[in-house]
Amino acid sequence: MKLSFNFSLEIISYCEVLDENEKFIISKQLLRSATSICANSMEAQNAESKADFIHKMKISAKEVDETQYWLFLCDSAKNYPNSKNLLNKLEEIQKVLNKIIKTAKTKINLLVV
Repeated sequence: MKLSFNFSLEIISYCEVLDENEKFIISKQLLRSATSICANSMEAQNAESKADFIHKMKISAKEVDETQYWLFLCDSAKNYPNSKNLLNKLEEIQKVLNKIIKTAKTKINLLVV
């Protein structure tokens, strides 16, 4: 969770630069999706069941995908600040989330059997 929280802080700074350059629409979309990663992960910590936990973590994973899209767009567009470092950090978050989801699913399957 610390990884995604720190990522959110970096995204806030990146979006402030976007706003300074009047890239408001992209900034708003990126800020929403990127900060939702940690918000949903934190919400998963108070899940009502293992299935609810997995569901909330999958929502975080979807937010990773959307954030990746906006960062790819920034990386490919002219006159946008470099986003490669953020993309690298996001990839690390994505790997962690995927591992958490996979592990949680395995544990649920063991309980069902």
